[in-house]
Amino acid sequence: MNNLGLYLHVPFCLRKCPYCSFYSLAGRTDLHDRYTQAISTQLRSFSEEYCDQSRPLISIFFGGGTPTLLPPETLSRLLAECLAQFSCADEAEISIEVNPATVDAAGLHVLRRAGFNRLSIGVQSLNDGELRQLGRPHSVADAVQTLQVARAAGFDNINLDLMYGLPEQKLYTWQDTIDHALDLQPEHLSIYELTIEDGTPFAQQQKQGRFSLPDEDTVLLMLEKTQQALKQAGFDRYEISNYAQPGYQCRHNINYWENGEYIGLGAGAVAFLNGTRYTAIADADQFCKRLECLSNGQDVWAEKEKLDRDAAFRETVIMGLRMTVGLSLLELTDRFDMKSEMYYGETLHRLIRQGMLQIVHDRLQLTAQGLLLANTVMAELV
Repeated sequence: MNNLGLYLHVPFCLRKCPYCSFYSLAGRTDLHDRYTQAISTQLRSFSEEYCDQSRPLISIFFGGGTPTLLPPETLSRLLAECLAQFSCADEAEISIEVNPATVDAAGLHVLRRAGFNRLSIGVQSLNDGELRQLGRPHSVADAVQTLQVARAAGFDNINLDLMYGLPEQKLYTWQDTIDHALDLQPEHLSIYELTIEDGTPFAQQQKQGRFSLPDEDTVLLMLEKTQQALKQAGFDRYEISNYAQPGYQCRHNINYWENGEYIGLGAGAVAFLNGTRYTAIADADQFCKRLECLSNGQDVWAEKEKLDRDAAFRETVIMGLRMTVGLSLLELTDRFDMKSEMYYGETLHRLIRQGMLQIVHDRLQLTAQGLLLANTVMAELV
């Protein structure tokens, strides 16, 4: 629980996907150089204030948006600055998100030589019709080619992002996507059920009756077939939505789920340090402007929240339960001087009686039934 990660947010996209509610900008190539300079300034500022050579970074993650809309040389330079400003653990995990058709073989070689050692490819579906409905700017062939050239560039730790429960999606098309994904032999799969978020084009389209989602029974079957296929292929489900071959769990995200500390760089990014959560303004233009005028006393944080002990305790429980191994009750008590049995009382006992939670060798964890109804269980504990 003393780990430290670094996240760098690149908000630029080719176009905004109709299901996406995260902060990102379509186009805005005019802002790329200015934003890169602002990130460099913020990185140096963070280093001066928070650098702790006795606690090196266990992970660095470049996410988006689509980071690979920036030139590979720019991304390499930003990574070099991260490594220069902060000490890094031996064999640290250094990830970058890419979308198919946004980086070529030469670019992937540049990224690998720079030190990126883990690739997360935003595939979402391996069905061209579903990709079109999702508004994705790539084809299945683009996704396959990206993985193949990544292998040739030396990446031996690759994640594929996939989504199920898509508009009009059938069980057999999802099975085809899973089978095709396994044929590509990634080390890691992040598999999410589509959630229709308020304010997105998909929310409006659904309201207008322009598409329907698979029913609950079909979605549960999709999840069941996923678990069967991945288990047979040697993948371990180590978090609600994440599966990995042995030794390839995402260390950066595990630090989040263990409620560890992390530095967040970029517009809309979040940092968590010394019990305080910092959320940067979700406006790239304003983000750049404030970092260009640091002398005026303005910082980039739209919100700073100091968690009290109870809030931090609850958040650690909720995040830890996302992991299939759950969380250690002894470590929880040592960290907060609070016992979960005393804190939650009858609520905890009821969830155990209902078969949603279990305690196995000191670890509180969701049962198989609890994993299916995780959001309901979390709502009881939050």
